[in-house]
Amino acid sequence: MVEWITSDGLVPYDEAVAFMEDRAEAIAEGRAEEAIWLLEHPPLYTAGTSARREDLTDPDRFPVHETRRGGQYTYHGPGQRVAYVMLDLTRRGRDVRRFVQMLEHWVIATLDEFNVKGEIREGRVGVWVAREDRPRNPDGSVAEDKIAAIGIRLRRWVSFHGISINVEPELDHFDGIVPCGIRDHGVTSLVDLGLPVTMDDLDVALRRNFGRIFGE
Repeated sequence: MVEWITSDGLVPYDEAVAFMEDRAEAIAEGRAEEAIWLLEHPPLYTAGTSARREDLTDPDRFPVHETRRGGQYTYHGPGQRVAYVMLDLTRRGRDVRRFVQMLEHWVIATLDEFNVKGEIREGRVGVWVAREDRPRNPDGSVAEDKIAAIGIRLRRWVSFHGISINVEPELDHFDGIVPCGIRDHGVTSLVDLGLPVTMDDLDVALRRNFGRIFGE
C-alpha cells in the first residue's frame, strides 16, 4: 500500500528533506510503507546536482537550497503543488528511465483531466504546454511554457523528491532563476491558462491517475 499524506500550510524545505530521507531509509529497510506527500513550500529556489551558478539570476530574492536531487534550478512556492514520491524501485523493476517516464505520464494524465495537453520535449526536462494564444517564435514554431517540473533522487533504490505542478503560483517568482537551465521558454500554470482549478481538484486527479499509471 502507498500512504498518501497531505500537509496544510507551507512546509519548510529542510523539514521536508529530512522527512523524505528518514522515510526512504525506513522503506528500504522494510519498516515503512511507500508514500506520496502532497504539500506546498514557502517561496524558495532549489539547486539540483546539475545547477549552474549563472542560472541563479537573483540570488538574494528567496532562500536557495542546495539539494542532491537530479536537475538544475527550480522554484517552489505557494500555489504550486509539490508531490514527493517515496517509492521502492526494487518492487518496481529498478528501471530508473522507465520510472521517470511513468512520473511524466502521471503528470500528463492528471493535466488531461482539466483539458490541458501536457507534452514532453527531447532535451527539455519537465512537462510543457503549447501556447497557441501567443505569437509564434521567430523560427515559426509554437510558443511553449513549462507547467510541471520533475526531479528525483534514489537511495538504496527508494525514490524521493518528485514532481511539482503549477496551479496558481506567482509566476514572476520564477524570474530569479533560469528554470531547469532552459532559456527562451516561459512558465505557466493552470490558472494562467484560464482554468479555475483548485489545489483540492488537482489532488483528486493526482491520486486517481497515480493508480492508473502505477497500477495501484
